[in-house]
Amino acid sequence: MVEIKTDATLLAMREAGRVVAQALAAVREKAAPGVTPAELDRAAREVLAGAGAGSPFLDYHPEWAPVPFPAVVCLSVNDAIVHGVPDGTRLADGDLVSADCGAVLNGWVGDAAVSFTVGRARPEDARLIDTAYEALEAGIAAARVGNRVGDIAHAIGRVCRRAGYGIPDGLGGHGVGRTMHEDPGVPNEGRPGRGMPLRHGMVLAIEPMLIGGGRDDHYTARDGWTIRTLDGSRAAHTEHTVAITDEGPRILTAL
Repeated sequence: MVEIKTDATLLAMREAGRVVAQALAAVREKAAPGVTPAELDRAAREVLAGAGAGSPFLDYHPEWAPVPFPAVVCLSVNDAIVHGVPDGTRLADGDLVSADCGAVLNGWVGDAAVSFTVGRARPEDARLIDTAYEALEAGIAAARVGNRVGDIAHAIGRVCRRAGYGIPDGLGGHGVGRTMHEDPGVPNEGRPGRGMPLRHGMVLAIEPMLIGGGRDDHYTARDGWTIRTLDGSRAAHTEHTVAITDEGPRILTAL
């Protein structure tokens, strides 16, 4: 069931989204060679606590996961696509990091992700990351009243495939509201004109995920959470929470 949000709710969700943006900015600012993902998680926790916000990630325990998620931010490094568990491994110059964070404020959720390089980027990583943001922009541009979910999926998939990248099977965006994962699902590839019609007041997490090696398959690591590329190539992940409005798409997780 899809919950249509009121205009007042969209304003409240914007405040949650702003906290997410601030947390991701803190993570990106602190990231440097020698810093650990666990330290980046602590930086995000400080932002959430300072805003009086909770985390929809911390202790999240879907039925497929062996243990609850132990952090407030997913930090996926190099060949990790999503759901990376922050640990004590020190980041190195040239590492590709995807950071995914959420916040709960006054009962409403925001969810967003960024990809960036620690230190000097390899040219192929810079292209991968740039394409992930291009795909996100294309998906957001298609998130308009009168379009359908398939139009968002098609816009994202066209950018990714044109660049020669893989799209992880079974992973994609989702509705957002009182909880982090709501209907409808938002695939990263699909046929235009198909799927649920987009209406004013719908809120979606649009999140392209790209595999640099061009394959779509992946596996879950021993920690039961981190999803990695099967071919060992690097991955990028970008995301915004976006409101569908009569005036056009409204990004709720910008600074």
